[in-house]
Amino acid sequence: MPHAERTVTIARPVSDVFAFVADGENGMQWRSGVLDIKRESGHGVGEVYRQGVRGPGGRRIAADYRITQLEPDRSLAFEAIAGPVRPTGSYRFESEGAGTRLTFTLDAQLSRLKRMFMGGMVQKTMDAEMGALDTLKRVLEGQGS
Repeated sequence: MPHAERTVTIARPVSDVFAFVADGENGMQWRSGVLDIKRESGHGVGEVYRQGVRGPGGRRIAADYRITQLEPDRSLAFEAIAGPVRPTGSYRFESEGAGTRLTFTLDAQLSRLKRMFMGGMVQKTMDAEMGALDTLKRVLEGQGS
């Protein structure tokens, strides 16, 4: 099962980091694989975002997702509801001094056949999502207080 987890410390208050990450429409500012994203419906748990991500050859792949858990300034979880792979993910927000320690986890359940043909590509994509935390840190720290 492809899995990725990473923690980064961001020199911004938890409330700022949580608000920015929880608004999925900010994804294009820090997730390089996102081609387009828009909130489709709902607010909080059950909120749905329509999202297109860069696939093989740069083609658009639907990767819509739904918020499955939301605890302000503490945690946010989601599940993909469109696309060939449907990972689940979570963000955990913790105060660290005046900043925020953010832990991001992604998991994907793949059938044996998908694991055989797509496992490496899925893991590479998940690892790239972990790397996007560096961009998130730069974007948020660049905004100042």
